[in-house]
Amino acid sequence: MKKKGKKTTARATPLGYTLAHAGTGRKASLPKIDAWANQYRGYEIRIDIPEFTSICPKTKLPDFGTITIEYLPDAECLELKSLKHYILQYRNLGIFYENAVNRILEDVVASCSPRWAMVTGTFTPRGGMRSTIVARHGGAPGRDRVEIGGPSDGPGGGGF
Repeated sequence: MKKKGKKTTARATPLGYTLAHAGTGRKASLPKIDAWANQYRGYEIRIDIPEFTSICPKTKLPDFGTITIEYLPDAECLELKSLKHYILQYRNLGIFYENAVNRILEDVVASCSPRWAMVTGTFTPRGGMRSTIVARHGGAPGRDRVEIGGPSDGPGGGGF
């Protein structure tokens, strides 16, 4: 008896994207992001990285965008120099930007164990379309719903 469900073969989309493309870069070896002992409580940190670049694993062309890391520190805070060296490694890494945003979030959480964190990637238009990817960890106060762009024409308004 055959199992029902999606196949996970290397079948390509009409444009030639495969499952191998989808996973490229997700498990890449990247430098550790260091952290330092937090001395205060009850404040949020926002880090903007306006010159983020990575490589599209399919086209091998560069992707450009802004990464914003927001978090509520607990016992530790991200050390910025090591974060810069970490981010620079993406410059030559083949990874879809959806995966890059999620991987950055995973590595931020592993580094400093924040109470909550959110990583937003806003990428320059490709084919006339700008993409914004948002990944979250924990419960960001007042951020249960993220509005991206303007309101939707459909029921329920914009956002997620």
